[in-house]
Amino acid sequence: MLKVQDVLRSKGKNIWSVNSGETTYKALEILAEKDIGALMVIDEGKFVGIFSERDYARKVILKGKSSRETSVGELMTREVYSITPDKTVEECMALMTTVHCRHMPVFENTQLIGVVTIGDVVNAIINDQQIKIHDLEKYITGSEYVAVDDNP
Repeated sequence: MLKVQDVLRSKGKNIWSVNSGETTYKALEILAEKDIGALMVIDEGKFVGIFSERDYARKVILKGKSSRETSVGELMTREVYSITPDKTVEECMALMTTVHCRHMPVFENTQLIGVVTIGDVVNAIINDQQIKIHDLEKYITGSEYVAVDDNP
């Protein structure tokens, strides 16, 4: 079974973060620069929440606030679901689907060690299935390589 730790190993353990006192404008600049959808919010080395594009869209624009004057702490999601690296990607996907989140912090004990996205999880499952299909084709045909006929 593919584990969350396998996803982190393949994608890397970069954690992009901001502190809760920073402006949402600065957070948006980081999101754009890194081409990501969420930042972990860390104050004095402690994880305190997540700031996402969704937080911005729903809590700034729709409420008429200014991103240059509103702090990340005013908008961030404080109650965050997380997962441990020993869980399977299927368990992670089930949790993300159930709680309707796209970014899942990964904690080992109390240490934030990475973040997985729904895209990371879906890609991991697809790649794992492709490997299994290839292995089954090799087993069925009794060969190392399977030729694919593009012309049916």
